Amino acid sequence: MSLYDLARSGDVDGLKEMLLESDSPAVRKRACELLGEVATTEDTDAIETLVSVAVTDDSGAVKAAAVDGLDEIGAEAVEELLVEITGEKIEQGADWAVAKRFAKALSSNIPELRMAAASALGKLGDDSGISSLKNALDDDDPRVRQRVCMALGEINHPSAVPALIDQLSDPNGRVRHEAAIALSAIGTDQALAALKNMMDADNTSIRRIAASALGEAGTADVVEPLAAALNDPDGGVRSAAIYSIIELLSNVDTQKSHSIRERIVNELQDADDATVAPIVEILEESSQQRQRRNAAWFLGRVVDEPNPKTVEVLVDALESDDTQTAQFAATSLAEMGGKRVEEELLELVQSDAPDDARAQAVFILGKVGGEQSRDVVENLTEDDSKQVRKRAFSAISKLKGR
Repeated sequence: MSLYDLARSGDVDGLKEMLLESDSPAVRKRACELLGEVATTEDTDAIETLVSVAVTDDSGAVKAAAVDGLDEIGAEAVEELLVEITGEKIEQGADWAVAKRFAKALSSNIPELRMAAASALGKLGDDSGISSLKNALDDDDPRVRQRVCMALGEINHPSAVPALIDQLSDPNGRVRHEAAIALSAIGTDQALAALKNMMDADNTSIRRIAASALGEAGTADVVEPLAAALNDPDGGVRSAAIYSIIELLSNVDTQKSHSIRERIVNELQDADDATVAPIVEILEESSQQRQRRNAAWFLGRVVDEPNPKTVEVLVDALESDDTQTAQFAATSLAEMGGKRVEEELLELVQSDAPDDARAQAVFILGKVGGEQSRDVVENLTEDDSKQVRKRAFSAISKLKGR
């Protein structure tokens, strides 16, 4: 079985076996990552395996992935690595006391231990670890600096902002990226101002990092710079801005959602194909339901005259296993209307697609269809599916009155 198949089936033992037996660093690295996603704190054998790999593997990239895997499982798993390296059991106590022990490990001469300590401090989330983490931002190893930035973002305290702003000029791109993400998560005026300034940089990679990070902010204040980035001469920056806009919609607090949606729609009315393409890609390819839902919703609000690909992907989304994604796709198709939408829906209702999708398509045809739709829908009143028949009778009355 492939690593993907093992992960999909939750086969922790199979992933452990691949990790321990493969001669390929790339395979071992991916196995570490997947173990972190699949294993839980109850999978002690998996944790022990990752701890061993983090200490003994010949590849630095695999060691780093093992630390990441432990971090993904949780602070308890990271603690096991610290115990293995230091030989000292970390006894439970007040958060500040535990943080003090982790902070001490940041000065270890073993980079994997420093990485693990930074990750653990982030997971612990106690403010008492901030000072030690900020001091570790000058670590010689970029992997450590990267995890320190991540940890400061997780602790989410404004006192870390100046130090993180300094890291925006780090020579390592991954460190700069994590510093930007952390600033966006903290989201103070000072933090967001630094990211907005990056959007004007001459360096394309810096603009791309800023565009990617702003989606984590959770505030409507970043809508305008993200919308402006949709006109950036670099396609990567434009795509990053779109992904951030969708991420912003996916992560924002429910109370802020309406105002942010309004500002986004106002900024992106009548979007062109270059703007729409990344949204369509998210709807078509993303594995995250919230992203797909927001992409489906978004398309109906910013596209007046959809191209064939947009219509095709929205119609395909009517067959989504996620009910909300299918409903948002239906709403967007109804908003768009037009001959192209009608033709795609007619093809769907006469296919062997699932009954839910066909019923949704009939419902939309009742809103946007013409004479051709009326003829087809009338025949569907005798369809084998009760759902489709019910929608057909409702749609006919609307089509006849048009």
